[in-house]
Amino acid sequence: MSTSTATNVKAAAIATFLVFGMNGLVFASWAARIPAVTQTLHLTSGQMGTLLLCTAVGSLVALPSAGWVIGRIGTANAVRAAGLLAACAGAAIAFSLMAGSVAATAVALFFFGVGVGLWDVSQNIEGADVEHRLGRTVMPQFHAAFSGGAFVGALIGAWLSQIGVGLPEHLLVIAGVVVLLTLTAPHYFMPHEAALVTSDGGVPTVKGPSAWRDSRTLLIGAVVLGATLTEGAGNDWIAKATVDGLDATESTGALLFALFVAAMTLMRFFGGRAIDRFGRVAVLRVSMATAAAGLALFVFAGSLILAAVGAALWGIGAALAFPMGMSAAADDPKHAAARVSVVSTIGYVAFLAGPPLLGYLGDHTGIHMALLAIGVPILIALWLAGAAKPLVKSN
Repeated sequence: MSTSTATNVKAAAIATFLVFGMNGLVFASWAARIPAVTQTLHLTSGQMGTLLLCTAVGSLVALPSAGWVIGRIGTANAVRAAGLLAACAGAAIAFSLMAGSVAATAVALFFFGVGVGLWDVSQNIEGADVEHRLGRTVMPQFHAAFSGGAFVGALIGAWLSQIGVGLPEHLLVIAGVVVLLTLTAPHYFMPHEAALVTSDGGVPTVKGPSAWRDSRTLLIGAVVLGATLTEGAGNDWIAKATVDGLDATESTGALLFALFVAAMTLMRFFGGRAIDRFGRVAVLRVSMATAAAGLALFVFAGSLILAAVGAALWGIGAALAFPMGMSAAADDPKHAAARVSVVSTIGYVAFLAGPPLLGYLGDHTGIHMALLAIGVPILIALWLAGAAKPLVKSN
């Protein structure tokens, strides 16, 4: 690798790291203050679940076509478009909460989901391209940036909640930051590897089975579906479950969510070395076992200290599954955009739609006990973990 190329890859890595971090900050700015939304709009857990489902639907509408969009306009422009849409939707959520309108909030959350979905696929494809050029596992570090951004967002949310600053004002400031970063950072992205095949500026035609008919891609998607449910449930419900199950304050719930995210961040930052040494499959299986143990401890803990330990173990176990799934789907750069789009779509069924369903169950059992339902998909992810084995490269 020449000096100029190495410099470009390093700049792309930094820009990708910042984009992942901003994505996490945006997500946590919403997730950490879900209890405030339920109070503002006077919603039950089930009704809040329906509202969260609007975000899920938006992302699931965007994800299947994300690969095609990225192939047409590139990862940099896709991130710019997604960031602008997410920022506009975030501002709309703020104004809807000010008006106390559930319907307007639901519409805004749908478009927020569309922006987040396109943003997620775009940043993962750019991360995979950087990883391929570096020749070592760095995708977990990009996802550590997401978790780190979410950790900062959760702390900000806890602090603003403590001092009485409303969520609408919080979201409007975040929207402005998103616009600034997503318009500037993608300037340093690398061209998507598959797009380098043609010289006329067109999108290359890659022969082979559709990503939706590729068995390995679908199995990776199934693993990610089971594995990311534990992450999505933690992101959306740890704060609320702490408040409801342990009679804690809203700020304490936000702090346990921050602990969950901090554990994920640290594991993702250092997890690349473990993956390179022990392999994706072994690390994935250990991760899921740890997530199951942490989940059980969190649910059955009789004190905040034990619940905090459980939240930390839960975060450690949930940390690496999604980035490993993205790396596995992008093993072949020629098919990366389509396959990452497929795996993201399948995974987000759990990541985004699963937590709202837990909300419905929580209306009957309490959200604290409802979290135990994710044990089944965790076991499925353990069973199918072998699908994440690195693809043998052919000449």
